Amino acid sequence: MNASPQNYRITKQRQKILELLTNTREHPTADQIYKKLKGKFPRLSLGTVYRNLRILKEQGQIWELDFGTGLSHFDAVVHSHYHFICKNCRKIYDIRIPSIKELDERVRTLTGFRIYSHRLEFFGLCDACNERQIVR
Repeated sequence: MNASPQNYRITKQRQKILELLTNTREHPTADQIYKKLKGKFPRLSLGTVYRNLRILKEQGQIWELDFGTGLSHFDAVVHSHYHFICKNCRKIYDIRIPSIKELDERVRTLTGFRIYSHRLEFFGLCDACNERQIVR
């Protein structure tokens, strides 16, 4: 019998993963999370990190972000917001502007679809890469 997302036992590892995501402005991958927590939890496995990320995502406590790089990134900011992804260094930045609610309404009006939220990503060069004029 599968437990519903609300019935998962709270573990120290899951708490630390959520704490790490909540206290960072970065959008780490599962591997980066694993490497940061391995010192605190010597018996931690990468599989455990993935399993806990899945549970946190099911519970709505984190977002899994896929920007087409082949690696998922994770974010504890779970309200509508936008991202900028540097095409050179691959860093992901939160864009702190209000969500464009009119876009949801426009799509709903044009399609008749029920819109719950939307994502918008910007791609380009961050300031540091732009200064160095490095493009991959």
